Amino acid sequence: MKNKYLISIVGPTAIGKTALSIKLANHFKTEIVSADSRQFYKEMQIGTAAPSNEELALAPHHFIHHKSITDNYNVGAFEKEALEKITQLFKSKDIVILVGGSGLYVNAVINGLDYFPKIDKNIREKLNQKLETKGLDPLQEQLHKLDPETYKTIALKNPHRVIRALEICIGTGLPYSSFLNKEKNNRNFKTITIGLTADRKIIYNRINQRVDLMIKEGLLEEVKLLIDEQHLNALNTVGYKELFNYINGEWTLDFAISEIKKNTRRFAKRQLTWFKKQENTLWFDYNSDIDKIIDNIKLI
Repeated sequence: MKNKYLISIVGPTAIGKTALSIKLANHFKTEIVSADSRQFYKEMQIGTAAPSNEELALAPHHFIHHKSITDNYNVGAFEKEALEKITQLFKSKDIVILVGGSGLYVNAVINGLDYFPKIDKNIREKLNQKLETKGLDPLQEQLHKLDPETYKTIALKNPHRVIRALEICIGTGLPYSSFLNKEKNNRNFKTITIGLTADRKIIYNRINQRVDLMIKEGLLEEVKLLIDEQHLNALNTVGYKELFNYINGEWTLDFAISEIKKNTRRFAKRQLTWFKKQENTLWFDYNSDIDKIIDNIKLI
């Protein structure tokens, strides 16, 4: 697969990755593979800022709303399916576009998954019991002591991620982060990573505006339809869990919306921390002219 290129578009949420991916797909006459783990689920459309029907019609997309929240789907399964799709696309294309803000999923496609040793299942069971009896805060504190590096970058509000990191730390006696970024399987394509960014104030303003638009477009109604499934891991995500708290009578609607904005801003900060650590990324201001980005791609 000589001279085949994967153009990966990364950056914080609400920065304009979807719009750029469509422009590049049209310019290079190719297709888009989504690596946004929240946009996989067909029941979650408004709250995940998935491409609109109009945007989907502008360029062929893959891995958008192809799964249900009840499916047992993970990054390992995505890596396998995405590589199969990319290999298929490369039969007729020299360039394929990868876009998404889920760093772990992007990295799985580009570099392959990190290897973790098998851990005694009793460790996870004890951590789950601790979560149920004492809540997430003690687990976060434990992770901070055992692996400060992972604590800085992981989705701390996601108990599944925190417990996964902790069970590796406890089961191996080594930090979870020490197993990351080891030598992976070689890919038979080259990757060009394009990063979009902006001043933090601009990013936060764009996030606040997006949340307001989601509410206007019916996010609350979407979440109400999912209330019976609120226990599912796929729904333990920003935009949904806050509104579940409102529906369950724990918060006011205004407070829930303010928490969505706050937690999305925190998520964007973690995204930037993750992506800034990746080497060889070509960073552009979110307002950069498309021709400038294309010219830089052609220089590689």
